[in-house]
Amino acid sequence: MPELLIVYHSRTGGSRQMAEAAYGAAKAEITTTLIQADQAGPEHLLAADGYIFCAPENLAAISGVMKDFFDRAYYPVLGKIEGRPYAQMVCAGSDGENAVRQIARIATGWRLKPVQEPIIVGTNAQSPEAILAPKTLSVEQLAPCSDLGAAMAMGLAMGVF
Repeated sequence: MPELLIVYHSRTGGSRQMAEAAYGAAKAEITTTLIQADQAGPEHLLAADGYIFCAPENLAAISGVMKDFFDRAYYPVLGKIEGRPYAQMVCAGSDGENAVRQIARIATGWRLKPVQEPIIVGTNAQSPEAILAPKTLSVEQLAPCSDLGAAMAMGLAMGVF
């Protein structure tokens, strides 16, 4: 049975909720691992058949913890995971586009195959207080994340990717 790996980082809860929504939908279909970026490593990437990366946008970039995961895992798996499918989700206070570009560039270096347009959930948090406050995402904001988890799981299960 194929395995889906969901790696995420969250400081204020938005990205965690997004990753959990994807996980909830995916685990009903295939073996799915949900792991925080600071706990994930090359061994998790090598064991999985597809990936969802979920990160917050911090200062117009992926969070440092998510970047650290990619830094630690990049070279140990280079040339070993080529062609595997991936998708990404970003929880953003503003537009999230630069965080999306960063993850896509890393995935391109690994020669992963993007299988869906990135999901960006905007919180419109612009003040220091709003940025640092715990996030509670709506059902409407989380629905695309659940859909992505289900689609990734079904695609892997059916061998579509």
